[in-house]
Amino acid sequence: QVQLVESGGGLVQPGGSLRLSCAASGSFCSINAMGWYRQAPGNQREVVARIFSGGITDYADSVKGRFTISRDNAKNTVSLQMNSLEPEDTAVYQCYTAARLSSGTIYNYWGQGTQVTVSS
Repeated sequence: QVQLVESGGGLVQPGGSLRLSCAASGSFCSINAMGWYRQAPGNQREVVARIFSGGITDYADSVKGRFTISRDNAKNTVSLQMNSLEPEDTAVYQCYTAARLSSGTIYNYWGQGTQVTVSS
């Protein structure tokens, strides 16, 4: 089992910044990918940013140039620096990881989610 503990989030004015962090713990052999998804009321969950082994990243078009994802492989943590936040970024943000277990199987795990609200 893998547990994900998120921190950060909250209320910020348009144009402001927030930083989300997530730490993975539990029984796994390696982390293949970590990232963040988000879901706004009435919308489907969508990928925000992901970072893969080797440092390859991908971002949703809507956040490119504003958000930056980073990862500490030694600590199994991932962070998302969010700048120039817009009201459209308001959503519940969930940490995600694809972890390889001792069986060799890769499973996806999700955090509880943290609310990000961008409003004046």
